[in-house]
Amino acid sequence: MTIFLIGLGLGDPKDVTVKGLEIIKKCERVYLESYTSILGCPKEELEAFYGRPLIIAERDLVEQGADDILEGADTTDIALLVVGDPFGATTHTDFILRAKEKGIPFKVIHNASIMNAVGCCGLQLYNYGETISIPYWDDSWKPDSFYDKIKQNRQHKMHTLCLLDIKVKEPTLESLMKKKREYMPPRFMSVAEASTQLLAIAKNRNEPEVLNENTLCVGLARVGHDDQTIKVCTLKEMAESDLGGPLHSMVIPSMHLHALEVDYLQLFSENKIEV
Repeated sequence: MTIFLIGLGLGDPKDVTVKGLEIIKKCERVYLESYTSILGCPKEELEAFYGRPLIIAERDLVEQGADDILEGADTTDIALLVVGDPFGATTHTDFILRAKEKGIPFKVIHNASIMNAVGCCGLQLYNYGETISIPYWDDSWKPDSFYDKIKQNRQHKMHTLCLLDIKVKEPTLESLMKKKREYMPPRFMSVAEASTQLLAIAKNRNEPEVLNENTLCVGLARVGHDDQTIKVCTLKEMAESDLGGPLHSMVIPSMHLHALEVDYLQLFSENKIEV
C-alpha cells in the first residue's frame, strides 16, 4: 500500500485539494504534522471537514518515531498531513527517505506554500534568490550567518524571502535534565522582532549598501487567510510595526526593481517608493 504526504495549503480546511481530501477519507490512519507550521484553525475543525479523526504528529514522532507512523503502511494506506506543501521542510524529505528504505511506496500531494504564495506582494517569483530562516536570539546565541545570503542575493539583484522562527513544543532547559519533559509556551516570530535583529546585524556589519534602517522591506502576515496583511516600509519602520497574529514572513527586495514590481508594492506602502 502507500504512505501519502498531503499538503494542506495555507488558509483553512477547505484549502486541501480535491485529490488530497479523497485520499484522507480513505486512509486507515491520518496524522497531522503540527510543528513546522500552523494552519490557523483547531484540529477539531479539520476533523469536522474531513469527516474523520486525526492523530497529532509532534516533532519527536515525525523525526524520531517515523517507524511508528510507517507501521502497517505495507498493507494499508496512511497519510501524513502537512501545512503548506510537503516539501516546505527538510523533515518531510527525510521522512520520505525512511519510507523508501523500508520499501514502502509513497506519493506526494502538493499544495500552496509561502514559497510561492509570497508572490501576493507583487515581487516576481523568478527574481528571488536563496531563502533564509531567521532564528530567535537569546542572551548567549545570536547567529547572523543568514546576513551573508541576503548580501549575496542583493548583489545578484535578487529578492530574499525570510522565513521567521516558530517555537512549538520546545522543551525547557530545566526539563531536559528530568524524565518528564516540560515545554515552553509557543512563540511565533513577528516581522518587528525579525527587523530588530536585522538592524542589529546591519549596525554590527556596517555595510549600509547591503542593509540599513532605510532599506525597503515587505512584511507579510497570515498569507492565504481572509485577514492576510502586507506592509511595505523601511526596515526601521517594520521594527516598530504590528501586523497582528502569526504566521509572519518578510522579504528584503532587490535594489533593482521592475516597474511593475514597484507599482504593485506601492499598493501596500503609505509612502512613495523610491528606486
